[in-house]
Amino acid sequence: MDVVTTGAAFEDEIATVRERYTEYDFLYVHYKKADSAGEDGNFAAKVQALEEVDRFLPALMDDLNPEVLIVTGDHSTPALLKGHSWHPVPVALRSRSVRGDEVTEFTERAFRFGDLGRFPAEELMPIAMANALKLAKYGA
Repeated sequence: MDVVTTGAAFEDEIATVRERYTEYDFLYVHYKKADSAGEDGNFAAKVQALEEVDRFLPALMDDLNPEVLIVTGDHSTPALLKGHSWHPVPVALRSRSVRGDEVTEFTERAFRFGDLGRFPAEELMPIAMANALKLAKYGA
């Protein structure tokens, strides 16, 4: 995996994704603002940070049409607790082969009802690879 140089703002990271998209099979973008706001106990700032990501996703999807897009966190950071917690982390997955479910919002509570269910983090990459149709056929 390469670490690609980019600017400090999230907008810069998205611009780098657009510029370098065809050079890689997999791109990972780290976004710290939501985590930091949770650690500060600032719920309004956490919502604002997540809404910043929301503003970039539609254009990114339209322009690049990735095989798989996953939006998730590396841990739960509820503003109420002002720190990392044991709570499950929501995972949104979009691909051409995903069936979809009835979840319409990106919240811990809503994701309890999603088709992915609850799974250990180390299973996320195989799920992504399966949705990209990059795994060997399963079964006969």
